[in-house]
Amino acid sequence: MSQNDEQARESVDQAKDIVIESLGETMDLYGVTRSVGNLYGTMYFEESMTLDEMREKLKMSKPSMSTGVKKLQEFDIVKQSFRRGSRKQTFVAEKDFFSFFSKFFTKKWEREVNLNLEAIKEAQPIFEEIMNSEDVSEEVRDEARELYEQVEYSKAYYYWLEQLVEGIRNGKIFEAFPPPEHNKNK
Repeated sequence: MSQNDEQARESVDQAKDIVIESLGETMDLYGVTRSVGNLYGTMYFEESMTLDEMREKLKMSKPSMSTGVKKLQEFDIVKQSFRRGSRKQTFVAEKDFFSFFSKFFTKKWEREVNLNLEAIKEAQPIFEEIMNSEDVSEEVRDEARELYEQVEYSKAYYYWLEQLVEGIRNGKIFEAFPPPEHNKNK
């Protein structure tokens, strides 16, 4: 390999590292550890990888790699793949960020909806009991009524978020906000 090729290869690796770091930081913003985000970023630039290849590239333990891959599989942004001639499991990362967005955020938002609607369902009867109790002061009943109404009002957001999730899953959001056409001349 010529010295120019060597320098160019180092520059390519540096550019990839910048993107990998950015993906790791972005996923950290959304509650996925930076190391798992870096794993996704590393896999993003590869066709497929085994756990050993991941471990070697990222200098992490095999159990950490396995845990990270499982986390990424939960979001459906990494899938197990087949590599002819290899008995080791290989994995491939989602390369299409529109698909990544759809899979990653719908799972997170669906969890938010379920957690909070379940909490409201559990909390509202408690508020109602206090609101209807003759054994507590009007002040406490008013507070319970205000809180009941506050969480009741928040349900509109969670129902809207459910619709957003469905709109992403069925692709209707992309009718309202179409992805830009990929222009190879840019």
